[in-house]
Parts: sequence; C-alpha cells; structure tokens
Amino acid sequence: MKKHPNYHLFLAICGLILFGILFLSTLSANESLKIFGNTNYYLFHQLAAIGIGLAFGLIAYKTPVPVLKKLAPFFLLVNLVLIVLIFLPFFGVKFWGAKRWINLGFTTLQPSEFLKLTCILYLSAWLSSRVSESHTKGWISGMKKSYYNLAYVLFPFIVVLGIVVLCMYFQRDITTLGIMILTLLIIYFCAKTPLWHTILLVSGAALSLAVFIGLEPYRLSRLLTFLNPDQDPMGMGYQVKQSLIAVGSGGIFGKGWGMSSQKFGFLPQAMSDSIFAVLGEETGIIGAFIVLSLFLVFLWLAISVARNSSDRFAKLTAIGIGSWITIQAFVNIGSSIGLLPLGGVPLPFFSYGGSHVMSEIIAMGILLNISKS
Repeated sequence: MKKHPNYHLFLAICGLILFGILFLSTLSANESLKIFGNTNYYLFHQLAAIGIGLAFGLIAYKTPVPVLKKLAPFFLLVNLVLIVLIFLPFFGVKFWGAKRWINLGFTTLQPSEFLKLTCILYLSAWLSSRVSESHTKGWISGMKKSYYNLAYVLFPFIVVLGIVVLCMYFQRDITTLGIMILTLLIIYFCAKTPLWHTILLVSGAALSLAVFIGLEPYRLSRLLTFLNPDQDPMGMGYQVKQSLIAVGSGGIFGKGWGMSSQKFGFLPQAMSDSIFAVLGEETGIIGAFIVLSLFLVFLWLAISVARNSSDRFAKLTAIGIGSWITIQAFVNIGSSIGLLPLGGVPLPFFSYGGSHVMSEIIAMGILLNISKS
C-alpha cells in the first residue's frame, strides 16, 4: 500500500529552505550591489541552485528506495572522479587558498559537498548488506562471526574511510572531513556493529584529527585563537570577535530584518560561515532560538523516519542524513558564537553557495522518499 510522505518533516524542510531564502535576500543585497551593480545577483544565483536541487530532489523522491541502494556505489564513484578532476590544471579552481571547486565555465561546482551524501548512501547500502542482525549461539559460531565482522566489515570500512580522508585532506578541508567522519561513525554504530569497533574507530579518528591539526600551522593557530580570542584580535581572532559582537548586539528581539550593521564590511564571510551571527543580530535570541528549534525538530523527525522504516538501508540512510545536516548546522552555529573553533562550513539551507544547498535538497528528497516507504 502506497504511503504519503511525513508531512511534518516536509513542513520542517520547507521552513528551513524558505527562512534561508528570505534571510539571504536581505543579507546579500549590499554585497551584490557593490560587486555586480545588482542587489539580487546572489539571491538569483542561490534560487537557481535551489531550483536545480528541487528538480534532482524530486527525482530522488520518485526513485524507489531499492534502486537508490543499487545506484549508491555508482554515485560514489562519479563523485570521486569529480574530486580527482579538481587537481587537474584546467578543471580545478582555487578560492581562499584552497582548491575545492571544478570550473564548469558558467559556474563552479564543489564535489565535496555531494561527497557527504554519496558516502552516506554507499555506506548505508554496504552495511545493510554486510552486517547480520542474527544472534550467534555457541563459542565457535561467535568466533566465526567476530572474524567475519573484522575482515568483512571493519577493515573494508576503514579503507572507505581512508579514501574519504585522502580526498578531503588534499582539499585542506578538515572541518568538513570531521563532519563526514562523525556522520559515518554514527551510521556504523547504528548498523549494530560490535561496540569495540566504534570505540576503536573513534579513538583512531581523534588521533588522526590531532595529527592533521599539527601538520598545518594555520589549523593550530585557529585552535589557539578559539581558546583565547584576545590573543590576536585583529588577525585570527577578528572573525570570532566580530561574530560575538553581532550576536550580542541583537539582544532579545534583534535590530530588525535587514538592519544588521556588522554585515557592512565588519564581519568576514557574512553570507556563508558567519551567517548565523548576522541572523542573531537582526532577529535576536528569539530568531536564533527558532532556527535552532527547526534543526532540532528536523533531527527528531529524521530519527522518527528511521525508526518507522523496515528497510535497513532506508533506516541507516535516514539516520545519516539527519546526523549530517544537524551536525553541520551546530558546527556552523557553534563557531559563530565561540563554542567551537572556526570551521568554514556553511549553515545548511541558509548560507550562500550552490553546491551545498543542492546536495542538501537532494538529500531531503531521499529522506521524504524513505518516509513514505
């Protein structure tokens, strides 16, 4: 019997997308006018990306879940090819000291934003087929199952994780890598794998993160700035200080829609990394609370979709998508209010950027698809 999608989830998604569009429309006007002589350039670019995302999201919504499972390895392979193209002279484009974009002529594409989704799909498909839920009885049977989980589950997962780490490390995007690793570990744990696997993987991930931070001086400086923003207030600590000023000046009710002063050249990356700080300045604690509540409601609904699904691939995919969006949102928000080091990741559905919003909307199509299956 055909089911309808989860309408509460649909409304939460619509709220996040519409709120993001309305907020970006006022936030981007000044910068757009200054650079392009048109107050709507950034808004129209974002709307075009949302339109493309909705088209592919509708396809994802209409595609049967078993077909998505079969196509998951293909999606990941295509995504990895696109990432390799970044490092080729003609295709790769460098912004802000990092090479993460592909030149398409009329625009650019950031494959790492889609890697989050394709990895979730692939790992969910792979684990749903590899991990057995049967209870093992007997010492010999237990040994066989332990060997199977080690040789055919843990080691292959580490290989896949290693490929992801290499892709993101050479793009100098450690924060996105951290979000991806945490999301994939949540999927791995929810697949009912042995607990000691997860403990081992978390320990290895923490050690690797510490090594990656130590390898690049700017990452260590960013961490030290987080611990003491006053150490370099006009350098590494400038963005943190300006973000806190923006959020603090908003008070309870905010300065009013479009009335931010920090966005006029004071706050770096106001349309992307620091968009929550401007939102807090204009809408105050109430507006910030509404946005936080929307993301928490979204997470709760995504978990509900996973719990109500009888298909293991669909269950793991729903958990992965819900975790990814929420973790990234709270990393962005946490860095804006000084609770986390600056990460340079967009706020889902809000920050300016075509690649991330397209991948997020496609993921929403898949999640709504799972909710009706």
